[in-house]
Amino acid sequence: MSLVFDPLRLGAVALDVLASGRAHSDAIKARQKARLAQLLAVAAQDSKFYRERLQGKTLANTVLGDLPVVSRAELMARFDDWVTDPQLKLAELRSFIADPSRIGEAYLGKYLVWESSGTSHQAGIFVQDARTMAVFDALEALRRGVPRTLQRWFDPLLLTERIAFVGATSGHFASLVSLQRLRALNPWLAQSMRCFSILQSTPALMGELNAFAPTVIATYPTVAALLADEASRGALHFSPKEVWTGGETLTASVRRRVEHVLGCTLRNSYGASEFMSIGWECAEGALHVNADWVILEPVDEKGRPMPMGQQSYSTLLTNLANGVQPLIRYDLGDQITVHPAHCRCGSTLPVIEVLGRRDDPLVMAGRDGHPVTLLPMALTTVLEDEAGVFDFQLRQQGDHTLVLRLDLQGLEADAAIARCRTALENFAATQGLAPIRILTELGQTLLRGRSGKVQRVMAKPSR
Repeated sequence: MSLVFDPLRLGAVALDVLASGRAHSDAIKARQKARLAQLLAVAAQDSKFYRERLQGKTLANTVLGDLPVVSRAELMARFDDWVTDPQLKLAELRSFIADPSRIGEAYLGKYLVWESSGTSHQAGIFVQDARTMAVFDALEALRRGVPRTLQRWFDPLLLTERIAFVGATSGHFASLVSLQRLRALNPWLAQSMRCFSILQSTPALMGELNAFAPTVIATYPTVAALLADEASRGALHFSPKEVWTGGETLTASVRRRVEHVLGCTLRNSYGASEFMSIGWECAEGALHVNADWVILEPVDEKGRPMPMGQQSYSTLLTNLANGVQPLIRYDLGDQITVHPAHCRCGSTLPVIEVLGRRDDPLVMAGRDGHPVTLLPMALTTVLEDEAGVFDFQLRQQGDHTLVLRLDLQGLEADAAIARCRTALENFAATQGLAPIRILTELGQTLLRGRSGKVQRVMAKPSR
């Protein structure tokens, strides 16, 4: 099996990551400038899309803020012109990711491929080569907060750990693809790393986790909260030492509850399909940006730079590690606040707060009369994977009723409703719910939450 791995590149990047972790901010900016120049040169030469965008510009004097903003929809519409390797074709990549048996497999023997959810109105496909993965590997290994430093010193290969990823396991998602690759790279870890699907019922999930008894759990904040609820009622028969969260907004109350009930340390991180390792949490609890390899530009609603200390309307991302699929001033959609002061931990890397998506768990009536919690990530995965719908809002109206809002009309809406109804009813049955009723609202604008993004799963209002 081909592995997307370059040990020499990894070694070089690791040394640089170590050196720049506490480097002066001017040294970080110098790295950004040099890497941006390299990225622009590759994009202008090998990407037809960016060659058109950069035409007439003197790259040596190009200021990032003078370049146009790009969106996912725009890039995906011109995927074959966007990528720098002519072997990469969107139609063939879509066929590849349609096969779940190929999750983690090297595409064309040299690329790692993952898909994103449709939170930006369209699913995305992202391709990483060995050089890009070397950057992600180094950032994850050397920057992610490690609460048990002494134990890691004696066990650098994690041989004594049992690591569980609890999440969406039905598609080529970044976390799942990366874990499968890690298992292939380190066969001695294969039996101590397992994936658990959030699409199964809560009792089934608890049964599988209790049998495996992981020492480390990597999951979403809403799943971590569910595990704390299950532990509080005695359904969790093991005690994890660490919980790693990402992919959703982590509130202070959820952090406190998870750490108190599970008796473990929680470490949060910030990443995206567009750049897997955007930020890491230090021992002080601050979220640092890996600014030597990714540039984040907080902007207002007109795309103008936001000052430090103020929450942005959106964020533009420039990926300095990936020359195969250049991302330059890409509208990420997240709202961030960049803090002006350096962190007490000693790192000079910028500290940010992220206001991302905040979907709600839904507590509904079960067949046996007991309440059942439906995870928002599971619901969105079901509607995306099973129904092929990405722009939606699912609102709970009561213990037995869901309201599905779609910005569609006519025959297209009728077909989408039929698919969604089937997918939701099947999922509800799997979860042990009593029969549910699904109401629809068509042709209406989707409501946006505090983050500015559409809140796709909304619980019934508390009384």
